[in-house]
Amino acid sequence: MLQHAFKEWAVICQALAEGKQALILRKGGIDETGGEFAVEQNRFWLFPTYTHQQRDGVRAEALSYLETSEHKRPTPGKVRLSHWCEFAGVYHVRDLTLALLLAHLHYWSDETIQKRFAYREPGLFVLVTRVYRATTETILDDTPHYQGCKSWVRLEKQLPTEGSTPVLSDKDFRDVQLQLDILLRPTALA
Repeated sequence: MLQHAFKEWAVICQALAEGKQALILRKGGIDETGGEFAVEQNRFWLFPTYTHQQRDGVRAEALSYLETSEHKRPTPGKVRLSHWCEFAGVYHVRDLTLALLLAHLHYWSDETIQKRFAYREPGLFVLVTRVYRATTETILDDTPHYQGCKSWVRLEKQLPTEGSTPVLSDKDFRDVQLQLDILLRPTALA
């Protein structure tokens, strides 16, 4: 059972759900506690958002995920939760070149990475993310509590995770972890 959710562009949630990406890049929203992103939970639901999602914010090869996420968009005032995650590692990257070297592992555009990296203080968090498909999809009311530029929300109730299946095999996920560890080991956070 999990009661917390992590807000992310719906297109990125779709890529994560399809196993095309196993990391999240995060800077932090305006409404973050202290104005900076923090890992508040290690296990959480993916909470797809559409507010700041931009067509030019992702690479051309991600446009099919953007279309799929728009097609799956719930009716106004609703949120659809179907996947949950756990962080398997956290890196704080303070070198833009390193952040750009990760392009083969995600679908954000280079311009989006550069903007996020430069916002406020230079740097980005790279969150190694194991994604699981829940056995059932949950539709919730999109309450005012969930609104705003923040990464984390507490759901009104706990949602079951029993019977969930990982979207990537153990081997494929370890391969992603190894690539990130090779590239980013000096930036790992304890």
